[in-house]
Amino acid sequence: MLSGSGMTAPRGSLGCPPVTWYEAIVYGIVQGLTEFLPISSSGHLLLVPAFFGWEDPGALFTAIIQLGTMLAVVLYFWRDLIAVITTWVRSWYTPSLRSELNARMGWYLVIGTIPIVIFGFIFRNQIETAARSLYIVGTMLIVFGLILGAIDWASRKERVVESVKRNDAIAVGLAQALALIPGVSRSGATISAGLLMGLTREAAARFSFLLSIPAIVLSGLYGLYGELGSSSGGVGLMPLIIATVVSFIVGYAAIAFLLRWLARHSLYVFVAYRVILGVLVLALAAGGVIS
Repeated sequence: MLSGSGMTAPRGSLGCPPVTWYEAIVYGIVQGLTEFLPISSSGHLLLVPAFFGWEDPGALFTAIIQLGTMLAVVLYFWRDLIAVITTWVRSWYTPSLRSELNARMGWYLVIGTIPIVIFGFIFRNQIETAARSLYIVGTMLIVFGLILGAIDWASRKERVVESVKRNDAIAVGLAQALALIPGVSRSGATISAGLLMGLTREAAARFSFLLSIPAIVLSGLYGLYGELGSSSGGVGLMPLIIATVVSFIVGYAAIAFLLRWLARHSLYVFVAYRVILGVLVLALAAGGVIS
């Protein structure tokens, strides 16, 4: 239940701690901002409780509030999604449509989602336990930040989204699976893979955002199933609703901002932010300041 006026959400069988209403707002803002910016939403959602002295709300809480950012990307790209889905389905029984971009894009989204489903299922226990380490988050922020910067500097950036092919979907899908590790960044990994395949920054971001939809939906539904299956309601329904709504609003704005930014700027500002934050996290964790 809502944690206002001294009330807190009950601790569920999943081991999720109580989340207050103001914590839910902060988590929603962080999720909305960092899901689409290449700076790692899962990593930031681990760092927030560490910096503020709150309890980690758990991987399932993170997965559920991702549904807000999923709705944001669906609404932002709703025209593209309708065109892709309708053409893709029609191509099943109309062979002449199978060569069209939207029909192919439907298959590319399926192909690109398979790796994260497989690896997410295989490593689901590690994702919810061992991978949630501040040392891992700090290291991944630095390492993949430098990789993002190197690829952004070296890539050709010639191809538009209409040129996406099956090999692009495979490469970006494999990169998306890396984002199961907190600190990597799903958008950062997939945009990097797109750039590596020669896509422009904006094309890589657009394909990255479209590919995020199946992954976020599956992750959120899995987390929601686990939360509803909890005998005592986990972190509570109202904090989840608050965080999810806030993540939707902020996420929609973040998509619009990043697409405009990438049309005229490089990714170096995000690289610098990741490296500085990663070094700070490792230093504070090593010094026992955060845990």
